[in-house]
Amino acid sequence: MSAINSHPRLRAVPFRAPTARLALRSEGPSAGHAELDGAWWPRSRDLAAELPALADVLDPLWGRITRIAVNPRHWPVIPPRIFVNGHVVKVGWFTTELDPHGIVLLSYSAGRWDLLVVPPETSASSAARLMAAASADTGPPMTATGLLTAEQARDGSGEGPGKPGAAVPARHTAYEKPWS
Repeated sequence: MSAINSHPRLRAVPFRAPTARLALRSEGPSAGHAELDGAWWPRSRDLAAELPALADVLDPLWGRITRIAVNPRHWPVIPPRIFVNGHVVKVGWFTTELDPHGIVLLSYSAGRWDLLVVPPETSASSAARLMAAASADTGPPMTATGLLTAEQARDGSGEGPGKPGAAVPARHTAYEKPWS
C-alpha cells in the first residue's frame, strides 16, 4: 500500500528581520564630553516595534539595554516596558529633561548612551547627513535638536513632518508615568 501525501512540499524561505538604521561614534558610548553617541533612524514612531531592532545591534556591542528614556513629543505611545530579545526594557519619559529628538539608552554593564532620533519621515539624503554629523568624531558637540535645526536651515524648508517644530499628536496618556 502506498501513502499519498496531499500536503505541498515545504520550502525554506529566508527571513531577514529589518535591521536598525544606526550610526555610532567610533570611540564608544559617552566618551569624553560628547553630546551624542550616534544616531538612529527608526522606520516608524512605534517604539515597541522599533526598539527590538535597535537592541539587536546594540546589545552585543554595548551590553544589554535595560532602560530607555524618551521625550514624549514625538512618540505617540510610550509603553511602560517593552519585551526585547527575551528580556524587559523599562521605558521612561521626561518632557523637560530630555531632548525631544533624542533617546537615552541605559545598561547596567556599560552605562549610558545618547542617540539622535532621526524622524522616520526624513528623506534619505537628510538622514545620511544627520547620522554622519551625530556620529562624527570631530567637530563641536551638538545636541539632537541642534543637529535637526541645522539640517532644517540647510534645506531651507519650514516646519513640517520630521522638522524640529513638528510634533506628533500626543497619545501617550495611557502610560503617563515616568520610570516604572
